[in-house]
Amino acid sequence: MSGTVTPYRSARQAGRDGFARLLRAEWTKFRTVPGWMLGLAVAVLATVLVSLLGVLGGHASCGGGPGGGTCTGPVGPGGEAVTDSFTFVNRPLTGDGGITVRLASLTGARSGVEPWAKAGIIVKDGDSQGSAYAAVMATGAHGVRMQDDFTHDTAGPPGAVSAESPRWLRLTRSGDTLTGFASADGTHWSTVGTAHLTGLPTTVRAGLFVTSPDHLDVTDRIGGAAATGGPTRATGVFDQVGLSGNWPQAAWSGTSVGDRGPMTASLGGFTQSGGSFTVNGSGDIAPAVDSGGGQTLERRLIGTFAGLIVVIVVATLFITAEYRRGLIRTTLTASPRRVRVLAAKAVVIGSVTFVAGLVAAVAAVLIGGQVLRSDGVYVYPVSTLTELRVVVGTAGLLAVTAVLALALGTVLRRSAGAVTAVVVAIVLPYILAMASVLPTGPADWLLRVTPAAAFAVQQSLPQYAQVSNPYTPPNGYFPLAPWAGFGVLCGYAVLALALAAHLLRRRDV
Repeated sequence: MSGTVTPYRSARQAGRDGFARLLRAEWTKFRTVPGWMLGLAVAVLATVLVSLLGVLGGHASCGGGPGGGTCTGPVGPGGEAVTDSFTFVNRPLTGDGGITVRLASLTGARSGVEPWAKAGIIVKDGDSQGSAYAAVMATGAHGVRMQDDFTHDTAGPPGAVSAESPRWLRLTRSGDTLTGFASADGTHWSTVGTAHLTGLPTTVRAGLFVTSPDHLDVTDRIGGAAATGGPTRATGVFDQVGLSGNWPQAAWSGTSVGDRGPMTASLGGFTQSGGSFTVNGSGDIAPAVDSGGGQTLERRLIGTFAGLIVVIVVATLFITAEYRRGLIRTTLTASPRRVRVLAAKAVVIGSVTFVAGLVAAVAAVLIGGQVLRSDGVYVYPVSTLTELRVVVGTAGLLAVTAVLALALGTVLRRSAGAVTAVVVAIVLPYILAMASVLPTGPADWLLRVTPAAAFAVQQSLPQYAQVSNPYTPPNGYFPLAPWAGFGVLCGYAVLALALAAHLLRRRDV
């Protein structure tokens, strides 16, 4: 008859088991094992070297090299890549002034008006692509908007424009401040928004504009979402044009800003009949969201995967090696409070991995950025806070993954099983989601509910509500906000630690 196995318990008094002493002991244990310290060094080198290979690979496909160009289109006032193509019926405006107009109708060719087709009034620093601007407009399906310098968008009154329901628009300039207004009857006005364009010259180009983005048909399938489509045209009919301020005597002139070539040449132009203007336009005035023409910040951290796998192995061995060699009994004899031993190990492995990850991320970002810029490859600009979040978040991702690996190593007591479990939980979902293996729906959910959601912390390209684009995992966009995705990984690590602590207390060593 089999007897009951009584878990081993040391008779040593727990009161002498201070946590600071435990931390010191575990750190001493870690740093005195050459293989573990070497493993962290390998993780740093792997992260940096693989990231540089990724940078050079993208650099070559972009046609980089000395004098190779930026590999992208125009850039806006903030250095961001932009799309700036529209029909511009304009005159010079010197100093302060304003323009008021009635948009009598906004229609589209073939498939109807695009949701983000735009028709309205714009003040622009010349007619070159990427120059500063502010505009108040009606859209195909998103009501009136006030937009400036490509990335800023403010919603105004909702509703579509038609012959039965026209829209009055007004844009005024006072120094560097431009204010947009809208009215449904030309009498009662509401303020849509205000833009401050620092450095706007005294004389600007101002007038009417129409543009219509490419039509996209997105098909979800195995291999990810596929977007097809082509150029579209919108037509705006304007009348009751009123000017205030100093408008030098000049005729209205039509300019095709950012002419996209013969295929779209027939989609632009305008006609004037008395005080009425019929303007056709194609293109868009918006941020460019396709990173294919340049290098993003997260591209310089593609080697995170290589470092991650090394970190998983080291963190797992930090506990499983003691089980394999029978040293765990000695550890628990010296420190009878088992949960505190686990906590000390988690703090040590998490801390040393965070420091190593921080060094690797900083090196990869700085060196990769220098290589790209020196060879003329366009690098998508990010704010200092975004860059800090990506770098620190990458270090945190590695650190929390190490804690998760330690916890699963404690649960399984076997290195191979624990390493495999963590890799399957983090790396495999990411590959399935981002490599266009699955349809968008399943890929989206994988990056919501698995630990791979933490890679959202590396995303630097924002999603813009005013730009129609398949913001899907295969295109580099995550379904969760950066810190929310990172929180998913933290949740898994906490649950794994809780299970590990429970089993460590109940099981014999």
